[in-house]
Amino acid sequence: MSSVVETVRALVTPIVDENEFELVDVEFVKEGKNWFLRVFIDKPNGIDIEECAIVSEKLSEKLDSLDPDPIPQAYFLEVSSPGAERPLKKEADYIAALNEYVHVSLYQSIEGEKQYEGFLKTLNEEELTLLIRIKTREKEIRVARKNIAKARLAIQF
Repeated sequence: MSSVVETVRALVTPIVDENEFELVDVEFVKEGKNWFLRVFIDKPNGIDIEECAIVSEKLSEKLDSLDPDPIPQAYFLEVSSPGAERPLKKEADYIAALNEYVHVSLYQSIEGEKQYEGFLKTLNEEELTLLIRIKTREKEIRVARKNIAKARLAIQF
């Protein structure tokens, strides 16, 4: 389904650019019996529902005008904010998340764990450092960037 994501990304990028929004992510996923095309957009002070509607309408028009249809099956189009737990996809996302509380899922475990939450303290091309809390003590853990399956902002409880 990556061709659907690539096609939609190419179609929606000019729409978000002309409105001075940021394209955070595009995903095409099946949940239960239904397919969902999700487009996540943002801007510095947050995105509102009217702005999501503008992008949704323009993208829907572009998708409907394509022949052949790049998405032959029925699907639901959702355009929204990435929310408080925004994914970290691009380098700029990681830089903006420095000193923020993040959740990281790994391909290979480190010290027996494949998921960590903590403060993103340092970042370079090869690795990042998280300040994690284990009961009452804090510890820094280094994570190779190639070992990161997913990363996102997290809410600390």
